[in-house]
Amino acid sequence: MPKNKRPVPRKSAVPPQEDDDVLAQQLADLALAVAAGEGEGEGEGEGDNGADAATAARDLELARLVRNAMRKKNDDVLYGAIERARYSDALAYRLLRERIEEAAGTVTLRRDSGPEMEIDAFALPVFVHSTGGLKEADGFNDGEAFDALVASIKQGGLESPDATVVMISHAYDLDEVDAITYSHLNDMVRDAAGSMTEKKLVARPALERSMSGWAATHFGPADTAVELRFLLGFAMKRVDDPFYAAPEDDAAADAYFEARMARYRAWTVQAGPLVKRCLARDPAALELHFLYQDLFYGAKEQGVAELAMLQMISDVNAALEEGGVAAAEVRAVIGPAAVEDEVVMRVNLSDPAGVLLASLEKPLDVAADLQGELDDVCDALAALGIVSMWVAARFGEDGQPLEATLYQA
Repeated sequence: MPKNKRPVPRKSAVPPQEDDDVLAQQLADLALAVAAGEGEGEGEGEGDNGADAATAARDLELARLVRNAMRKKNDDVLYGAIERARYSDALAYRLLRERIEEAAGTVTLRRDSGPEMEIDAFALPVFVHSTGGLKEADGFNDGEAFDALVASIKQGGLESPDATVVMISHAYDLDEVDAITYSHLNDMVRDAAGSMTEKKLVARPALERSMSGWAATHFGPADTAVELRFLLGFAMKRVDDPFYAAPEDDAAADAYFEARMARYRAWTVQAGPLVKRCLARDPAALELHFLYQDLFYGAKEQGVAELAMLQMISDVNAALEEGGVAAAEVRAVIGPAAVEDEVVMRVNLSDPAGVLLASLEKPLDVAADLQGELDDVCDALAALGIVSMWVAARFGEDGQPLEATLYQA
């Protein structure tokens, strides 16, 4: 902001909460306008440059307000805006959330000389199977394994050969990841950038504050445990690094992402032993299941979704066992349902006589791909041996499925 800005006339004192509400609503309104403008432009020919320019101007203003809120560490405005958009329009909600998440997890470094650089936060979600559960104090005691793990990110082709990669020597549990707000993540990225670009060692408070400690678990020494952990890292690279540029042609883009996935699968095999050495003193006692590497919020979303699916599978197994019914004899009805202000994917399980065994629910984001969610749930049920699956358009307020049809894979 220019220092010679014209003084603003003094106004009566306004409570900060009211200011936050106004800014949050402004962000939500701008997201709605941008989403509507982008939707109107799809499939149209050239010639409506005025509408395109107006949408672009609103998008720039949206980005400016998001950056301002991030700079001021005003998470109330950011989360408040997303909540407002969530209840107004699914497209606006998705657009606003993506814009805020990108601004939080990515920092651009501009210098007078040299190329423009970008640093972003990425995460590797992993489910850890063990007996008795992980012990936080046992983690990251093997410095050689950790150094090799960091080096493997570039060696395995997960990041550009020209990128600079650092990782945090800590496995985050979901509570720790949940506690990282938008502005906190942005500060973490800036801390990481400082550690990469500054020659002297200084304290990195945002990074240190993120490692608040795992939530207590209650696994017994002989209990089978499945725990979600996230490995966090940061990659600094040139903005124009061709390694990250997906082709515009659809077929070429598909091949590009398939190659990335193949490299990642190969990396999980090669780096898996290193991750085990970082997580426990007895690496051989662990079994790992990796989800795909993604930017911070994409990785978090993957982990949460998989955790919810595992919980549903566990609940289905418990319902079958309690009802004394084989999976092949069960009838499952799957569909979206409204529970207060939330949307869930509901699964009703009935025995051969039509008696309801259980009604289970999986959280569903309002902007989720409904068909994709249905397919994922049906795939999981099929893997358990359930063959009679019906899809409801929705569940009514009385809990009954409406317009149920046989599921076709």
